[in-house]
Amino acid sequence: LVKFKIPDDMRKKLLEEANASHKDFEKNLAGVITKEVGFRDIEMFKPFFHTVFEMYADAQSKWAPEVGSTIETFKQQYLIEALWANFQGPGDFNPPHDHGGVYSFVIWMQIPTSFAEQRKLPVCAESNADNHISNFAFSYTNTLGKVSTFAYNMEKEAEGYMVMFPAQMLHQVFPFYENDGERISISGNINIEEK
Repeated sequence: LVKFKIPDDMRKKLLEEANASHKDFEKNLAGVITKEVGFRDIEMFKPFFHTVFEMYADAQSKWAPEVGSTIETFKQQYLIEALWANFQGPGDFNPPHDHGGVYSFVIWMQIPTSFAEQRKLPVCAESNADNHISNFAFSYTNTLGKVSTFAYNMEKEAEGYMVMFPAQMLHQVFPFYENDGERISISGNINIEEK
């Protein structure tokens, strides 16, 4: 997993494209979400994602050199395969799912709720799953064979952050309640470019 904050100008550009697009993307996705739109033009975002791949390649070469790919090879072989925006309303959710490609990512653009406040709501306050309401979570099998979760708390401070992860890693988005706001996230799939 790699997490970092994207530049404000890129966040604004991505959000403008998300709001302008009317390309229905729901048939391609697993979610029960108010609106899911595909980006009309992925090309305009390629320079930004090339920079992301460079950063990821640098991290890979430092922390996992045994993978064997050189930084230059890594930068050149990956491409954006799909790019879409999710407009999530109260009660909307994305069930556990994975993606196609090699890597996927999510960028949180707008978060109208606070996890700290959501977990105090009656629907959650007396639940043993109070660490999940309104959050984005990964599910994985730990070293003891138990299914575990790692959640990103959805707070205003998470806006503008991007998380890149293996596409086959199971993840989900839990619903939020008692808030009429709209959560906007942008997601995409990254694949290997065939030569």
